[in-house]
Amino acid sequence: MEYGGGGDDARDGTRWIVLVVRVPAEPSRHRVAVWRELRKTGALSLGQGVWAVPDVPLFADGIGRVLELTERAGGEAVSLAATGRGNQDGRRLRAMFTAARSADWAEFIADCGKFEAELAKACGGAAVGNSRIAKFTLAELEEEEQSLERLRRWHRDLTARDVFGAPEAAEAGERLKVCVAACEDYAERVFTALHQVPEQRMPEEGRREPGEESGR
Repeated sequence: MEYGGGGDDARDGTRWIVLVVRVPAEPSRHRVAVWRELRKTGALSLGQGVWAVPDVPLFADGIGRVLELTERAGGEAVSLAATGRGNQDGRRLRAMFTAARSADWAEFIADCGKFEAELAKACGGAAVGNSRIAKFTLAELEEEEQSLERLRRWHRDLTARDVFGAPEAAEAGERLKVCVAACEDYAERVFTALHQVPEQRMPEEGRREPGEESGR
């Protein structure tokens, strides 16, 4: 199924799944669960209770979970296959969906910046009084590696959902590479600090001043 490039024909193979979802207002946890699943899936909100995703296999599991959660909550959901009626409709849907992915990428890029700042702080970039504090510990390294793995999973998920190719995707990929390199550098610093041999000092009794003769 082709998605990216142009063409004025609205029926260029771009098909959509449109969901009309109604969930009882109470208890509110059911509505929140359905909303979270729709957001997690990457569905585009078209209005109150109306959502859309490109009709590709990638979104099938998420749509299935939304339908299951809605039924479990005693709500109603209708799933429709659709295309735009005209050229402008098709372009508008793709633009709206891509704008939503752009917002996701912007959030990802911001979190990359937070990760880089946290690593800089761990490496001694944080001023405390007149000194700077570095945290070269295995516990800190493990925490940073977990944060990096979260960024990697997030990047994979966003890449999969970004079927039309938002312009921010390239920058996000570069920022992730920077995060990986920074974490590798921090790991090297941690292992260097942990394996550093402290300077050995001679006992005071055994020390001699230069020129002092032995045994006299």
